[in-house]
Amino acid sequence: MNAFQRTFAVVSLGLTAIATSAAADDMATVQTFYDLLSNPGSETHVAAFPGATSESWESVGNYSGENESRDEFVGQMGFFSQLIPDLDWSVQAMHQDGDFVTVRSRATGTPAGPFFGVDGEGRSFDILTIDIHELDDGVVVRTYHVEDWASALQQLSGQ
Repeated sequence: MNAFQRTFAVVSLGLTAIATSAAADDMATVQTFYDLLSNPGSETHVAAFPGATSESWESVGNYSGENESRDEFVGQMGFFSQLIPDLDWSVQAMHQDGDFVTVRSRATGTPAGPFFGVDGEGRSFDILTIDIHELDDGVVVRTYHVEDWASALQQLSGQ
């Protein structure tokens, strides 16, 4: 191996290590989102969320144009901590491509009262969710999400 090849190999390995480290950091940042979802009443997780998201972060769940802000999302988590005290949002797979991290997760819980108008009478739900997190400068700037709430309502209604 000549000097150029050795130099090229060293530079390539160094760049790969940097890219791998950045991806690991991005995925740890995204994990903060799921830590909050699984612990919506935790002051520690609520306090960590702003550091993982931009001030202008938005949650995009449909095409209505009425996206949820970071403060609105944190407020919703406070509501969820009361309504679904055992909420667990478990990451099943996480993949990064550039500035996007895609997550397949499983949400489970037992509502303590009516959920979307359905009284589950103590029943639980177990649903699939898909999220796409867009990052810029190491923080999440936007999250696109889809949850199978229709299945959750079916499960809660005993169907």
